[in-house]
Amino acid sequence: MDKVAEFIYVPKEQVFEKATELNAIPYDIPGAEYRHEGEYCTFDYIIKKHQLADPVLLQLAKIVRGADTDRFDLAPQAAGLWAISAGLSYNVRDDQEQLSIGMKLYDALYIWAGKVQNESTHESLKSI
Repeated sequence: MDKVAEFIYVPKEQVFEKATELNAIPYDIPGAEYRHEGEYCTFDYIIKKHQLADPVLLQLAKIVRGADTDRFDLAPQAAGLWAISAGLSYNVRDDQEQLSIGMKLYDALYIWAGKVQNESTHESLKSI
């Protein structure tokens, strides 16, 4: 995967035109390669396409899928991720700022899933 990927936001009716113009990869829109497939979300497709097998990432994918497809029964954290994402998009109008904050949130969720999910609240705070 591209560690220096750049996310470019355009109105949905311009996605494919701009993707061609900029030699970019459209994603998360009907007709794009990187999109929802059945009950799976774009995050799942990325994992499948790039054959990612990190168990923590696979757990995170279940949370993201639950949040992105309104299947909050898939993981207890899915509803919280959806609520935080919806609030973020309501409060922060700049796409790049939303992306920056969102990446920090996903990084924090990844660390939680890999390192502290089995600790109590008090145990987690001791390591800070």
